[in-house]
Amino acid sequence: MPQGKPEAVPDDGLTTRQRRNRALVLVHTGPGKGKSTAAFGLALRAWTQGWPIGVFQFVKSAKWRVGEEKALTTLGASGEGGTVAWHKMGAGWSWVQRDSQLSNEEAAREGWEQVKRDLAAQTHRLYVLDEFAYPLHWGWVDTAEVVEVLRDRPGTQHVVITGRNAPQELMDFADLVTEMTKVKHPMDAGQKGQRGIEW
Repeated sequence: MPQGKPEAVPDDGLTTRQRRNRALVLVHTGPGKGKSTAAFGLALRAWTQGWPIGVFQFVKSAKWRVGEEKALTTLGASGEGGTVAWHKMGAGWSWVQRDSQLSNEEAAREGWEQVKRDLAAQTHRLYVLDEFAYPLHWGWVDTAEVVEVLRDRPGTQHVVITGRNAPQELMDFADLVTEMTKVKHPMDAGQKGQRGIEW
C-alpha cells in the first residue's frame, strides 16, 4: 500500500467513504510476542476516538493484575475518551493443559456467549478478544459459529482476536491478519518475563 492508498479498488458498489468506514475483523496470531500488546495499542486509539471498548480475556486469570487493564480502565473512567469494560474468563495460562480444563472450557463458552450478546446489542465499538484463538484452536468454541456471528454482526463494531494457532477459517474470513514471528526472545537465554515488559 504505497502512501496509504490501496493497490486495487473493488467493484463492489460502495463509495470510498463507505468502504473506508466498514467494520473490521483483525487477527493477531503466531508464535512471537506482541499479539495482545498490539491489540491494546489499538484499544488506546479507539479510546481517543471516544469509542466504547470491551476487553474479553479468555485465558488470563481473574486474579492477575496486568498493566494494560489498569491503564485502560483508568482511562475509561476518566470521562475524556471512550468507556472501557474489562472481562476475565480464565483460570490462568491455559495453553498448558491442566486438570482444570473443564472449568476453562466452560468459562470460554460463557465468555463467547457474552460477546455474542454484546455484539447483538451493539454494546461496544471495539472488542478485544484476547487469547480467543486458543479456545477456537482447542475446539472449545466452534470457529464456524464465530465466523457466522462476526459476519452478521450489526453496526460498525470492530473485533480484534489474539492468540497463537488461530484457525485457518478465521484467518480466511478476517480483514486483517498479522502473524507475530519470533526472531529472538530473552527466554531463549533463560530469562523469565518481567514487570513492565510482559505485564
